[in-house]
Amino acid sequence: MESARKGFDASTDAVAVITARGVVTGWTRGAEELLGLPAQDVVGRTAARLLDAAEDPVRAARIADRCRAGAGWSGLAALRDGDGRRTDVDLRVSAVFSMAEEECFLVSARSLCSQWEVDDSVLEGFLACAPVGMAVMDPELRYVWVNETLERFGGVPREQRLGRRLSELLPGMQADALEGRMRKVLATREPVMDYEYVGWSWADPHRERAYSTSFFPLTDAADAVSGVCYMVSDVTERWNARRLLSLVNEAGTSIGTTLDVLRTAQELADFAVPRFADHVVVDLLERVLSSEGQGAWLTDAGPARAGTVMRRAGMRSVSGEGSGAFVGVGEMAGFVPAPHAGDLLDHGDPVLIPLLDPPDGQDPAEQPLRIARIREYGLHSLIAVPMRARDTALGLTTFFRSLNPVSFGPDDVLLARELVARAAICVDNARRYTREHTAAVTLQRSLLPQALTGGTALEVASSYRPADPTDGVGGDWFDVIPLSGARVGLVVGDVVGHGIGAAAGMGRLRTAVQTLADMEMPPDELLAHLDDLVLRLSDESADPATAHRDTPTFTGATCLYAVYDPVTGRCAMARAGHPPPVVVTPDGHASFPEIPAGPPLGLGGMGFESTEIELAENSLLGLYTDGLVEGPEHDMEHGMARLGEVLGDTGTDLVTLCGSAVRQLVPVPQPDDIALLLARTHLLAPARIATWDVPPEPAAVGRIRAEATRQVEDWGLGALAMTTELVVSELVTNAIRYATPPIRLRLLSDARLTCEISDHSSTAPRLRHARSTDEGGRGLFLVAQLAHRWGARYTADGKIIWAEQELA
Repeated sequence: MESARKGFDASTDAVAVITARGVVTGWTRGAEELLGLPAQDVVGRTAARLLDAAEDPVRAARIADRCRAGAGWSGLAALRDGDGRRTDVDLRVSAVFSMAEEECFLVSARSLCSQWEVDDSVLEGFLACAPVGMAVMDPELRYVWVNETLERFGGVPREQRLGRRLSELLPGMQADALEGRMRKVLATREPVMDYEYVGWSWADPHRERAYSTSFFPLTDAADAVSGVCYMVSDVTERWNARRLLSLVNEAGTSIGTTLDVLRTAQELADFAVPRFADHVVVDLLERVLSSEGQGAWLTDAGPARAGTVMRRAGMRSVSGEGSGAFVGVGEMAGFVPAPHAGDLLDHGDPVLIPLLDPPDGQDPAEQPLRIARIREYGLHSLIAVPMRARDTALGLTTFFRSLNPVSFGPDDVLLARELVARAAICVDNARRYTREHTAAVTLQRSLLPQALTGGTALEVASSYRPADPTDGVGGDWFDVIPLSGARVGLVVGDVVGHGIGAAAGMGRLRTAVQTLADMEMPPDELLAHLDDLVLRLSDESADPATAHRDTPTFTGATCLYAVYDPVTGRCAMARAGHPPPVVVTPDGHASFPEIPAGPPLGLGGMGFESTEIELAENSLLGLYTDGLVEGPEHDMEHGMARLGEVLGDTGTDLVTLCGSAVRQLVPVPQPDDIALLLARTHLLAPARIATWDVPPEPAAVGRIRAEATRQVEDWGLGALAMTTELVVSELVTNAIRYATPPIRLRLLSDARLTCEISDHSSTAPRLRHARSTDEGGRGLFLVAQLAHRWGARYTADGKIIWAEQELA
């Protein structure tokens, strides 16, 4: 080992003394031998000329500071010898010292080319027993030398490797790619480090393994490339960990892309095949798939037992034929057979069956069809993972392997558990959303009018399209309300927000509008009262002292209310932040009346204005919500113009026109509800209207009563003549006795027979029960008993008392 000790001898090192200014003041014989430069050519000159590359001033300053602090420095550097060739050295710099009142550094260098000389047996033992596989290839990429570690990695004996190429021995090792990199090393002399690849070898032919390989050139004494050496490390565990992490991250973006239970279950199966398993089935409990029971999503049922009904929700196989081993999607599915059933879904621990032979430990006579199918399709390993989320059992996911000959192991269970856990959260979110959405849709449908009728005054049709399920149920609503005097009220509105809160708010507002309309309020007053109601509801939902923690916040709404009178052909309307109606004349010309917009409901403190327009016979009035005209481009003016064009086809049936308009304007699902209400106007024929001015004297009662009775008989309503006589008598008598002239009686023969008495008094009539000794006070009581309904409404000049009778 004398030559080895020589490597530790510092007496032959090249030594120089360099001042802080970078001038060489001392140069030893070792320095002359290392660089081939005599002292007279170096001393007194700058040391920078000895460096092979440009000096790094920052590095030099840092080294100098370290040495001035009393510490030395060592590192690698590249120098130029006397012939200009590069020489790599191990450089050492001492702490600073003073010489001739000048800072100096003692610098020593040792060539990196010097090698230890060790015994050949030591070197051979080191290379052969190293934990890294090593091999030497000749320029033709044939094996020249192989160590024992590489021999074990490949499973090919050393004597069979020597003289042969990698592609001839290990076809499963990506031989073409590896030989390509070795040729690159031979051509460029540049090493290739840490090239990772996956493949199988004869040492373990049924399992993929990962390797990290480095290649570097070998040169002879003449500096010619004589071959390639490569080193191989088995990095399967690291590669598996990285692969599992990548799969888990990828699963986060591939599973649960929608709020659909079945779609989520299928996404889990699609993701796992063939990445992880050859066959995957996802079975969910019946109650998870069921949308019945609108409150069931608030609480969950008790434990899931082996007898609990499950259905196949998702399934994927590496081949279409392989799916024949399992029941189809939607069919009944069973648990993992005993002894693994029991409370499998409740305790949540996965079941690993590395070898299905015989399947599940069962006697083949007990389940002949199941076992025959498992053997037919080559299913040999199984992992069953319960799907649980938020302490709730949802179902079971089972992974099978058939084409992949490697059985599942404990590491695979960890990945399976993680995949199913992510999918379980998505399934639970989807089923909760589905049930809440179903409840909201059911609530909304129940609150919308089931049948619309405008009597003889209006022919009506409506179309409602809910929002895209992923955006939740909206709060759009519409209604047609019969009013007194053959008039009809039309309303359309939109509650802000989505979900059950919006649907419930819509129902409350629709009920409020019906109540206020029955009170015969004009459009502006009705909206003012509705605004007060919305403001109160908003305050209640925002007050923590009165609102339940699950109470949705009521944030506001928009509304348009119109009243059409078929006697005059005029329509009064007002709007609260809602789009204006569209009016299409009988000749097909569309326009949008200029109605003051008014603030949305719920702001408070601002008034509303009514506008009255005249509608010709057979005009088309359209009320709609903003979702119909906003469209995907969110240009409302363009959408309104298109709506007018679509509704210009006056010859189309109203129901057909309504549905066609929605389909043309909104061909695909939108994030907002869409409501369209169309009404075609009709005028009440003058022959069906009779009017009398009533003198304010009791003697006029008999004459007016007789004329009204004759008019009813002329209309062919003789069956109502007697009751009409009594109603007219009582109303006219009360008006003459209590009201302010002028007094006028009007009879309308429409869907009902209406009797109206108008005067200039604002005193409201009051129904009371007269005592047996009273001579009067029974007029309105009799009217209420004889008429289908009765009431009063106020006008600009006074009031109108009206009573309606049903036609036979």
